[in-house]
Amino acid sequence: MVNWAGIIDYIQSATNESFELLGVDELSGGDINRVYLLNGLEKKYFVKINKAELSGMFETEALGLQALSATQTLRIPEVITYGIADNDAFLVLEYIELCSLKGSSSQMLGQQLARLHQQQQDCFGWAQDNFIGHNGQKNTRTEDWVSFWQECRLGAQLELARSNGYLGDVQSLGQELILRVPDFFENYKPQASLLHGDLWSGNAAATNSGQAIIYDPACYFGDREADIAMTELFGGFSAQFYQAYESIWPLDSGYNKRKMLYNLYHILNHLNLFGRSYLSQSEGMMRALLNS
Repeated sequence: MVNWAGIIDYIQSATNESFELLGVDELSGGDINRVYLLNGLEKKYFVKINKAELSGMFETEALGLQALSATQTLRIPEVITYGIADNDAFLVLEYIELCSLKGSSSQMLGQQLARLHQQQQDCFGWAQDNFIGHNGQKNTRTEDWVSFWQECRLGAQLELARSNGYLGDVQSLGQELILRVPDFFENYKPQASLLHGDLWSGNAAATNSGQAIIYDPACYFGDREADIAMTELFGGFSAQFYQAYESIWPLDSGYNKRKMLYNLYHILNHLNLFGRSYLSQSEGMMRALLNS
């Protein structure tokens, strides 16, 4: 049983406004968290709930949303508050009615994402580790992108896979591929761009007014191609999106060679989140990369 009174206390403290709860609607679509709409007299709030021990997941998500919002490049949900109430960790965001991305909003997203990626710093990584789904995401700061991808992305997911009992080919192929990562960057030097970090079609939409909006980030500074590659997973985005992005900042000609390397990270993460159904896909991607 969720302690809604405790969560409302957090909301009122954060907003300095009273909130009278009229009802709670459970929403669909949460693979990792339980999600709810809090209906008030004049306001509505979107709330994510998970186990208290995963409170760090919501804290780092809130920090990521705030970092994205501070760039003023894209519409981002406002963070209201987060914390722990009894046995539940929670994150409260402004409630926004969402629509599917269409022509103009898809184009807007492409243009605005390119401007987000133009927010850069000198090193890769992030101020703290965060989460990708409910798995930890290692973000050790470094000036060397290749070693970051070897250690903090592929290496970290392979170690998690080992602890989850995935041995054999996925480990041997993975270790061989880690040694080969430098080959994909012989003529390409990535810049450290601010990334959403988990940008698939389920984490982007449009508002009722047609604004593009993104949410559920796993932010860090990295190669912008990693964000673009993930947009091609799980259904992909529209042609207008990619055309608009490249009108602002064209991709390097070697992107098509590297995108599978970047998407392997997310498929390994899905293996560790959702199980064996992603094992053969992970191994197949590794073999394709090693043979490329």
